[in-house]
Amino acid sequence: MTTELNSGSQRSPNTLHAWGIAVLVLVTLIWGTSYPVIKGALSSLSPSAIFATRYVIAALPFTPYLRFLNFSLLRDGVFLSLILFPASVLQTVALETTSADRAAFIASFNVILVPLLGQLLGRQVFPKTFLAAGIAIFGIGVMCWESEQLVIGDLLILGNAFLYSIYTLKLESTTLRHPILPLAAIQLWVITIFSLIWAAPDLLTQQEAIGANLGILLYIGLFDTAATIVLQVVAQRWVNAYQTALIYTLDPIFAAIFSFLLLGEKLGIRGVIGAALVVVAMVFGQSKSQDAEHNGEIQVNESIVAALSDSDTEPINAPVSLPSANAVELELDL
Repeated sequence: MTTELNSGSQRSPNTLHAWGIAVLVLVTLIWGTSYPVIKGALSSLSPSAIFATRYVIAALPFTPYLRFLNFSLLRDGVFLSLILFPASVLQTVALETTSADRAAFIASFNVILVPLLGQLLGRQVFPKTFLAAGIAIFGIGVMCWESEQLVIGDLLILGNAFLYSIYTLKLESTTLRHPILPLAAIQLWVITIFSLIWAAPDLLTQQEAIGANLGILLYIGLFDTAATIVLQVVAQRWVNAYQTALIYTLDPIFAAIFSFLLLGEKLGIRGVIGAALVVVAMVFGQSKSQDAEHNGEIQVNESIVAALSDSDTEPINAPVSLPSANAVELELDL
């Protein structure tokens, strides 16, 4: 099946924006499954072994695209990797001591952090965003009170949220300058190298456990890692960082559902109340900025399309085709 997303007469900016939202929803759905799946794998594998194996699996299919690297792409890809690597490590290690559903809700605090950090870049941030941050922090506190203690995993997930907010903001601008697959390839391989260094001792001693969990690791590597990185690059060509962060609020909803179905985890009364406060804070913190941007939405999307047309990279023949002068085409062969 082939789906074409044209920036010309066939596809309007609003259509591209809608496609971007749909892709991000799919990303959050995949992420929602990752929390309980990784949590389950931690019963027999170390965090470093899971992390290294998933990135090796994710990076291998993208190896051919490394031949298209240039200095600008290498620089930006390495920079993104240096943010994404510690963020992903924190998520994996945190799941040793905190529940999968609670981790997902705390990680979604990045929806508040994105506009707060955006202010440091000179972007307009509305006062209600700061109020929303306070509500979210209170909600996280209520969730953590479910176990009557703040565990180290909760703090690690907060660190993950902070780093992922930086990644989201940086990706918004970086994705417009480079082709999709080579940008994904350099990120995956840089993180793979770091993860192999980190996990070398465990990989030697846990080969049997890795084989026993190969199906889970293949899913985490190919879908939760490789597919989501590519889909994020695609989607953030058409959806800005603030709107992207808002869509990510679906992540804890999906995580709670899959944690219940796969692990039997429950948030409890306090957890449900705290989670609801976090989600309310996320939506509340984004609503006004979205309203203010609504009238200029088409202009913003048109500028994104223009940036795609003016890309300083060369077209590359690939399963997911890259920016050309007049079109962006996403091909999915099923």
